[in-house]
Amino acid sequence: MKLNPITIILLLSFIYPLLKGFLFKFSSHDLKYDIEELGKNISFIAGIVLGTYYGRKIFIQHYGGVYKKIYNSIPYSILKYIESNNFVIYLIIIPILIIITYKIVFLILQLMNLITIYPILDNIESFLSRKSEVFKRVAGALFQIPKALCYLLIITFLFNLVSILNGSKALDKYLETSKPYKYICKEVVIPITNSRIAKKLPNIIDNSFKVVIKNSNNQNDKVSYNNKGRTIVYYNGVTLDEGIKSNSKIDKFAKSIVSNEVSTRNKAKILYNWIGSNISYDNEKADKVLNNDFNVRSGAVATFETRKGICFDYSCLYVSMCRANGIKVRLITGYGFNGLTWVNHAWNQVYIPEESQWINVDTTFYKGGNYFDSRRFKIDHKNGTIAGEW
Repeated sequence: MKLNPITIILLLSFIYPLLKGFLFKFSSHDLKYDIEELGKNISFIAGIVLGTYYGRKIFIQHYGGVYKKIYNSIPYSILKYIESNNFVIYLIIIPILIIITYKIVFLILQLMNLITIYPILDNIESFLSRKSEVFKRVAGALFQIPKALCYLLIITFLFNLVSILNGSKALDKYLETSKPYKYICKEVVIPITNSRIAKKLPNIIDNSFKVVIKNSNNQNDKVSYNNKGRTIVYYNGVTLDEGIKSNSKIDKFAKSIVSNEVSTRNKAKILYNWIGSNISYDNEKADKVLNNDFNVRSGAVATFETRKGICFDYSCLYVSMCRANGIKVRLITGYGFNGLTWVNHAWNQVYIPEESQWINVDTTFYKGGNYFDSRRFKIDHKNGTIAGEW
């Protein structure tokens, strides 16, 4: 059985301080130094938390309040550059905010330690001087637990950041299968970075969207990637035409909910809102597809009738409802970042003739925030390919 290298690194980062504390025993002088180092670690974590949070609030979301005011106070030329180069947010802006926060928090902690913690440690050392060597070693290990937890969180944050910026399939594979990494991300990283997607859609963390290409001349129906003959692409067990197939009930309903609107953008937004708020993510189906069980109904009709589905189903229903209203629409396949790793994903693009442009729409991520023509797409969607256009 192969050990996951991510899991090994996380475990070693936790065990190392405990082992060091056991070997070197409890020492007031050494522990003061360790507490100072711990303060640096805590300050760094606080920097990551607050820097990431406020960086995203100001430069990615900025929907209202003080965040919008700060965003609007930045010179237009700088904002335009940032919008054209989103990596600047994670490589320059957020790191600067992290450093500033780190310095402030560390200074506060040091002042608190001098007044409270350090005198207590001197008293503890006096008490332990009368105890056995084993007792001192155990105490040394126990006092290293906070430091061990900090190491664990810092390394998890760094892996998460590398995954966002790098998007390596090999790295994502290890991250997806590391239980400690997934647990810490779900409980700490995702809530801190304000990514609500994985909390709302727990099974989207898995690659539950499958694309299989088969050759029509292959009698054994085995997967084939050559270009001889006609190839058929299956999405979660159905073809694209089968997936977007509509019926009179869907068409009639889609027309009725936008009947009072004139502009294409408003119509497209209403359809996005309805699907996002009325369709639930099908965790059971995601598990089946993840395990290559395609004996489930997929596509627009099944999703509309059951009011549940996974990303391909959401996207198919959006296509059907747009087509019913004469709105040009695409189904896009690519990768989405869910707070843990990059995974296979499907979303839509809709054409706004009044503006002569295609805009991105992701109804699956609706519960995670605004994903209708939002700049968030450049952060957590990539490698989009047009699967179909109507």
